[in-house]
Amino acid sequence: MKTLDLVGLGECMVEFYAEEPLAQVRTFTRSVGGDVLNALVAAARLGSRTGFITRVGDDPFGPGLLKVWQDEGIDTRCAPLVQGENGVYFISLKENGERDFTYRRANSAASKLAPEDLDPQYLASTRMVLLSGITQAISPSAEAATLRAAQLAHSSASLVAYDPNYRPALWNGRGGLKAAQRAFEQLRPYVDVLLPSYPADMALLGLEPPDPATALQALGKYCPRTGLKVGDQGAWLGWEGKILHVPAAAPTQIRDTTGAGDAWNGAFLHGLLQGWEPFEAAIFANRLAAAKLAHRGAIAPKPWPMDAQVVI
Repeated sequence: MKTLDLVGLGECMVEFYAEEPLAQVRTFTRSVGGDVLNALVAAARLGSRTGFITRVGDDPFGPGLLKVWQDEGIDTRCAPLVQGENGVYFISLKENGERDFTYRRANSAASKLAPEDLDPQYLASTRMVLLSGITQAISPSAEAATLRAAQLAHSSASLVAYDPNYRPALWNGRGGLKAAQRAFEQLRPYVDVLLPSYPADMALLGLEPPDPATALQALGKYCPRTGLKVGDQGAWLGWEGKILHVPAAAPTQIRDTTGAGDAWNGAFLHGLLQGWEPFEAAIFANRLAAAKLAHRGAIAPKPWPMDAQVVI
């Protein structure tokens, strides 16, 4: 019985953001963030029943992380408090909402995720599982857990959504681009919905497609249902043989682009799980991502996404 809509596997870190460059800042705001968790928050706020599979360090931040997720309505039965430290990152803003990240995540509790941490019955209880290339990149055991989660979900008729989220800096210590491509290829047979970004994730294909439509043609051999995020150009859908452009929504303000693509993933998957047509779900996801740009940090404060400019 499918009692959950969307379960994600990954790492959530403690976030500190500031209004100045890190060399000058005197005051930080603390929050949380992680690509899969950010998407789960968006989906949960829209009404999806969500769950998070991770490991939480028992340092002073750990109980606060769990409380934030639980307050968002995210099921944490598979997010145990274990011995270790949680990853931390710092955001420093640049112009036009762009940002610099500084990470302290090596050997975090979540990086020790392994196939043994997975509960097959829990994965069987969800309609869809969200996986990420960042989770694959943080450690060999987390990469193995990601692949095993896809296999377990596939065997229990749960859909698998996957954002490659290629980050060269994370893969550099693990074999670089070739290792990332290998991880992508191993997971690909189990993926039902592919959620890459253009052009950042195109390196995984070993191609340099000149435009999103050409990229979707190449991606079609990997997955027949692809939502391609293209920043301020909106999104493109390669869906069961059709290629469609979904125009971007105009943001009212651009303060911080952190987490906008993750919010897109959460909104898009929520729409699909509600039975919306993919184009309709992508239009809504564009609006939600645009609304996220007005807020600092990876996760906007409530009552987002019920901003006036977002029509649900």
